[in-house]
Amino acid sequence: MTAVPRLPAPAGRRILAHGLYETRNVLRNGEQLLVSLVLPLLVLFGASRLELITSADVPSIDVITPGVLALAVMASAFTGQGIATGFERQYGALAYLSTTPLGPVGLIAGKVCAVMCVVAIQAAVLGTAAVVMGWTPDAAALPGLLLGMFLGACVFTALGLLLAGTVRAEATLALSNVLWVLMGAAGGAVFPLPENLAGTILQILPSAALGEVLRNASLDGAVALQPLLILTVWGVLALLAAKRWFTWT
Repeated sequence: MTAVPRLPAPAGRRILAHGLYETRNVLRNGEQLLVSLVLPLLVLFGASRLELITSADVPSIDVITPGVLALAVMASAFTGQGIATGFERQYGALAYLSTTPLGPVGLIAGKVCAVMCVVAIQAAVLGTAAVVMGWTPDAAALPGLLLGMFLGACVFTALGLLLAGTVRAEATLALSNVLWVLMGAAGGAVFPLPENLAGTILQILPSAALGEVLRNASLDGAVALQPLLILTVWGVLALLAAKRWFTWT
């Protein structure tokens, strides 16, 4: 009897399966969990307890929490995904996977799906910890927070893949970690930028835009259009640059 060739699963099922596979890999990886969850939790606890942001009108935890959520999004989408993809590329796994029925587009979509799954877990864990510590977001803040985290995850995944697809894995490892720390500490993600010339210039950074989108949503229940536009532009530029310079081997 002639064997009947087995047809590949529908594209959506393939993408979901790959996304869940990558999500499990992240959750089993101690280093990625350290960056994605443990360090943001430490920043949340330390910055709020030390009152690093003080205001007569707004409690420190209400300002710190959206910034830590931005830091967590960058950790998963930029640092974690960039490093994983960089080593997959160096070892030849990326080129191999792109030739399977999943295809290049499905592979990237699966990675984005994995990032979204991890970001959802981060939001649940960090949000719960923040509420226990006194964070009191308004119900109107939820749509803006979800929109900002979703767009931020897409943009920083694109930036992470751009880095992973253009330099060696060791360079991706070093650069993604250093840039993550700089964007979190001085790039407007965790702490609001000062109202001076330097702060105005730094507002064009994707980290500052993401931080502002989440802070505005959390504190005012509003969507900040200018930071949202800046974040979108960064995403478009990252996608165009990746299409031009990304290499699979």
